[in-house]
Amino acid sequence: MLFWVAFIVIFGLAFTLDMTIVQHKHKAMTVKSALKWTAIWISIAALFGLSLFLFYPQNSASSLPTNHIMGIKFFAGYLTEYMLSIDNLFVFIMIFSVMHVPDMIQPKLLKLGVLLSIVLRIVCIVAGMSLVNEFQWLIYIFGGLLIWMAIKMLREKEDDDVDVHNNLFVKIARKFFKVDDNINADTFFTRINGQLMITSFMLVFLIIGSSNVLFAMDSIPAIIGVIQEGAKNVLTLDEQNYLAITSNVFACMGLVSLFFALKGIMNMFRYLKSGVCIILFFIGAKMLFSTFAPIEHFFSAHAWVSLAVILTTLAVSILLSVGKDYALSHSRISNSDKESK
Repeated sequence: MLFWVAFIVIFGLAFTLDMTIVQHKHKAMTVKSALKWTAIWISIAALFGLSLFLFYPQNSASSLPTNHIMGIKFFAGYLTEYMLSIDNLFVFIMIFSVMHVPDMIQPKLLKLGVLLSIVLRIVCIVAGMSLVNEFQWLIYIFGGLLIWMAIKMLREKEDDDVDVHNNLFVKIARKFFKVDDNINADTFFTRINGQLMITSFMLVFLIIGSSNVLFAMDSIPAIIGVIQEGAKNVLTLDEQNYLAITSNVFACMGLVSLFFALKGIMNMFRYLKSGVCIILFFIGAKMLFSTFAPIEHFFSAHAWVSLAVILTTLAVSILLSVGKDYALSHSRISNSDKESK
């Protein structure tokens, strides 16, 4: 109970800070400021995970050190969800570009989108964890879904993530309401000549909201796979829910700052989607073989292996992206020098 209270207090303070005090309340952040605040949010999550690793009380029903398992699984879940969140933010960048959303109202839309994402994830996590705990065969469905999602992500083009013009929710909204096309409006509804109308702000929010539902298709099975692995007779269902919820919420914290950082350093993440696919495939494969005794025993006794795979994949995807960006820059400089001669 103490750790639940600590999490709620930390999240409440951090969320209030992010939503009301930080620079992006009324305007877009600079890349430098965004990177600084992104580092702060990551540090808060790291300290929280470290506190679990060091101070979480021992589960009397487990022969393994509960605090170490809790800490390692928190970081594995956090990194997995953070990678997925970064990939999702690229879709938001595309949505804002296609819908011509002004910089001034992007922060407000992002905050509402993040809040919606947190609510959706918590509901789906609690439901998913309970179902898997009650019906173990669901783990195979989730595992297969993750592998299918990984293959699908590898095959799709960069602009296939979301179709903003044929979004079902937007079509329904347009059917029942007239739309005020003023892109500078920052409210959901407006009245023009006494007639109630929805705004472009509302349409973009509907697109972001429906995108969050689609993102949950890989996010929720992924976090369930990370937390459930080797957790039998080690962690209680409440502890598993705690890890899944806290790692997800901390991954969502600071996404507004991360959004503006990504707009300035997108080339550093050109191979992130490939890294995400590898992680999803890895987690999905583990879930499919989770009832195979040797594999179950191995990951139960070596929880750090999953964390190592996730960390390595993230690091390699970023290093390859930086290397590719450097090679392209060097090539452009060389071609420019040749042309000048």
